[in-house]
Amino acid sequence: MITLAVSVTLLILGYLVYGRVAERFFGMDPARTTPAFTKNDGIDYIPMKGWRVFMIQFLNIAGLGPIFGAILGAMYGPVVYIWIVLGCIFMGATHDYFGGMLSVRHGGASLPELVGTYLGKSMRMFLRAFTLFLLIFVGVAFVSGPAKLLFTMTGFSLPFWLGLIFFYYILATLLPIDKIIGLLYPFFGAALIFMAAGVLGGLIVNLAGGNITLMELSPASLVNFQPDAATNNIFPFLFIVVSCGAISGFHATQSPLMARCIRSEKQGRHIFYGAMIAEGIVAMIWATAAMNYMGDVHGLNYAFTHPLADNPAIKPDPAWLVNEICRSWLGKVGAVVAVIGVVACPVTSGDTAFRSARLTIADMLKIPQKKVSSRLLIVVPVFALAFILTFVMKDEFARIWKFVGISNQALAAITCWTISMYLGLRGKSHLMMSLPALFLTAVCVTYLLAAPHTGGGLALPMKVSLPAGIAAAVAVFALFLAVLRKKRLQENQ
Repeated sequence: MITLAVSVTLLILGYLVYGRVAERFFGMDPARTTPAFTKNDGIDYIPMKGWRVFMIQFLNIAGLGPIFGAILGAMYGPVVYIWIVLGCIFMGATHDYFGGMLSVRHGGASLPELVGTYLGKSMRMFLRAFTLFLLIFVGVAFVSGPAKLLFTMTGFSLPFWLGLIFFYYILATLLPIDKIIGLLYPFFGAALIFMAAGVLGGLIVNLAGGNITLMELSPASLVNFQPDAATNNIFPFLFIVVSCGAISGFHATQSPLMARCIRSEKQGRHIFYGAMIAEGIVAMIWATAAMNYMGDVHGLNYAFTHPLADNPAIKPDPAWLVNEICRSWLGKVGAVVAVIGVVACPVTSGDTAFRSARLTIADMLKIPQKKVSSRLLIVVPVFALAFILTFVMKDEFARIWKFVGISNQALAAITCWTISMYLGLRGKSHLMMSLPALFLTAVCVTYLLAAPHTGGGLALPMKVSLPAGIAAAVAVFALFLAVLRKKRLQENQ
């Protein structure tokens, strides 16, 4: 329990200390008027109470990410604690804070427009296509996924659940953000927090009762517990598997939604940095539960690589483990919470993914969104495409979903380089974000070279992939410095 307690304490201290460092470094100005007031349109730009904006941001960036990702990360062993704590404080929360505040300073601009402003027109065009692909893909995956879960749980018509979720997504994408998302998200967020708190309580009760013995972080436990450790190295695979609990580029696509709703820049640290820290705590709890529920990490890995003895048709996965933990530790209430966790959480990522797609297209084509006809002009083709993808590719998404992890971290790296350029052009040290960008670039390139073909990689040996990944990251860093120097010279002329 010592490792978990210390880790959660460090995350909280990170918010209180490093969060303030980031806030001061950015130059937060509570006297500035936010886009919620300067562009108030009653649809996307609406001043909202800070606690409500926090809950929406928390659900936007969390969903199932800090649960499923943390469970898969636990298969590597206690080393996952280090990545969640350090990644969350010095990379993820800082990435989310600067990304959100940059959007605030640029009128609530979406990520591709921010990237284009600081990294050039070519990167803007690339990010527009890349971001739209990711958002629509995430939205579609979170139509079929929850629908299939509801069908499995109830036995009721799959087309009915698909239609119901699509109907909700369309409403959530079209209507003012305070009408559906602003009303429902606080309840869903509370359920996610309650589930994490309940699991934490279960850990404490079972530990006190002698039912479990928690694995602690120690020099002896700093090894790769993966059954296929030879081909599943900690670097880079752990840093791809655990994204939302440490750092995720998907967050940068969601923060502009809330950048259009905060009342004061003073709320930025609480909303952007704080929501990521909260997500890190949730990830920490689930990683601990996963590592110890089956006895130890070896028990977890064995369970995930073997069918159930009493039901060979079932191969355990993170959704199965969430259900098992909630039912055994939280009883009947846990069963209800598990349903909310594995169904409502992805839905609350899917709806904002589609809404972000609408706003990204609107920013790209400069289409005002106050009139419902203007929103429909974007929403109709987007959902027509989503509907087709849901049925045409329904059997392929389980395989393609493996590419989301690398997409997340690639997007995070680009966002970090963008923030670094912003800081550098203002005469500030860019190292707070360029070092994380350097690290993520090395992770992504190494992964693409070393990952198996089924994971989107070239399946090259690590002795080739790792040096090449590091060399590529250093080359990108050198290019960044050269471009920064050129931009500074142009500004001084």
